[in-house]
This record gives sequence, structure tokens and C-alpha cells, in this order.
Amino acid sequence: MQTQMRVLLGLLWLQTCWVRVQMNVEQSPGVLNLQEGRNTSMMCNYSSIITSVQWFQQNPEGHLVSLSFITSGMQRKGRLIFTLNFQERNSHLHITDSQPGDSGTYFCTVEAQCSADTCGLYMKP
Repeated sequence: MQTQMRVLLGLLWLQTCWVRVQMNVEQSPGVLNLQEGRNTSMMCNYSSIITSVQWFQQNPEGHLVSLSFITSGMQRKGRLIFTLNFQERNSHLHITDSQPGDSGTYFCTVEAQCSADTCGLYMKP
């Protein structure tokens, strides 16, 4: 009975706490106009230590497409080139020879590496 109570209290604690990461992620440029046949790029800047970056495209129909999951260096997928620079804390998406199918909204997500300074638990209000 005590074991069940401890498990229930542990689950309750997990439900009332969140992990908080103090991180800023910014993309530039904010709006990018692609011209067919031209090269273009976007940058994702982040403020803390990370382990990976993932780039997505939301196409005009609203479907979300994962373009890349990059953990270091450079990755090429057809006309798309993804780079990750841990020292400069940024990632780039380069599109070469833009095509009509490249239209959409692009964004990046980062996976943070937690430390005592950047992550902590706090109570859910």
C-alpha cells in the first residue's frame, strides 16, 4: 500500500511540475521571398547550448514536413543544405535553385542541453 501511495505521489509531482529552459530562438529574415531559380538562405540563432536543430516546412496546404534533423556540421538533401555551428550558435538553411514547390513557411526547432543554469523545475500555476 505504501509503495502504491509513493508511486501516486510521484506521478502527481510530475504532473504539477514542468521543465523550464531559458532559451531564445530567432530566425532571420522574418519574411523571405523566394524567386524561382535563385539561391536563398535563412538563419536560426539560439542563445544556449543545444544538441540538435530540426528544420521544418509548412507547405501552402498546411502540411508540416520535416526537412532535416542535424546534430553537427553540414547536411545536404537535394537542393537544400543545412549547417549547424555550435560556436556561433546558429544554423542555416540554404535553398539552391528555388522552385515553386519550395513555397511555404520555414522554421527551426532546437533541442537544448540542460545544465543547472539553464534548466530547472517550477510549479505549474
